[in-house]
Amino acid sequence: MDKRLLDLAGPPALILMWSSAFIAGIIGVGAAPPMLVLFARFGIAGLLLIVVALVTRAAWPRGKTLAHTLVAGLLMQMVQFGAFYTAMHEHVTAAVISLVQGLSPVVIAVFAGGLGESVSARQWLGFGVGGLGVGLAVLDQPAFSLPGLLLCVVGLLGLSLGTVYQKRFTPAIDPRAGTALHVAVSAPFAGVMAWAGGEFHIADPARFAGSMVWMVLINSMGAFLLLNTMLQRWDTTRVSRFFFAIPAVTAVMAWLFIDQPLRPLTIAGLGVGLLGLVLASRRAVARPGPAVARRIEVGPQPLRV
Repeated sequence: MDKRLLDLAGPPALILMWSSAFIAGIIGVGAAPPMLVLFARFGIAGLLLIVVALVTRAAWPRGKTLAHTLVAGLLMQMVQFGAFYTAMHEHVTAAVISLVQGLSPVVIAVFAGGLGESVSARQWLGFGVGGLGVGLAVLDQPAFSLPGLLLCVVGLLGLSLGTVYQKRFTPAIDPRAGTALHVAVSAPFAGVMAWAGGEFHIADPARFAGSMVWMVLINSMGAFLLLNTMLQRWDTTRVSRFFFAIPAVTAVMAWLFIDQPLRPLTIAGLGVGLLGLVLASRRAVARPGPAVARRIEVGPQPLRV
């Protein structure tokens, strides 16, 4: 992808595509059980992405790189979406789920602390403020679901750990091959869970099919190809900051397309959560050492995690 086009169009495209995934997901789990939705999404998207990678002659990882790619894929796909889609089934709203997911830059910064960065007091403050925003949005829901909220946390950890893991162990992998493997490796796990739970009944075939087309083409293929391209070319912190805008965009989309109300407390929670994420967005101060001295001499360098 052209660098200028990626710089200009990449961030808004990623935000819109990623936000729409919550809407399509809620429509999908309203028509069929969550693991069946994921099995269909991962299976179809995985096959299409493998074909794209083969046709475009993408370079496939081997050996340890292949193993690391599969682990990152399971974290970013199966763990994240398995938890989030089940939370949707527990009637957690799109605004709350996206707000929890929006904390990923902070969690990524915490995990990155074990890889050469320290987390500042300002970032911890942002983490706390962001958590308060989530709490306000949760309190505004008509029915509180503790299992649903815990599932959101699991999904957040899957995305955050997967992002750091991918950047740490597979930084140079071809985005086409990486995305195909991430999705394809998750399909059997979703299928086994759907089979174990006997979740193969589709209540609304039309809604299921419509949501599946969107999730496969826009979310699994478009959004993750773009995300993995960004992670390859940019540092993790820069990419993760685009998630700050997703909760507000998702809440507006949910209000427009699936009639999820925007109550005053939800709006307040989104505002507080955004403030917390902005406070936490400042790059952590690197620990002193030779590498830091070299970076100061030559100027800013991309974060390596």
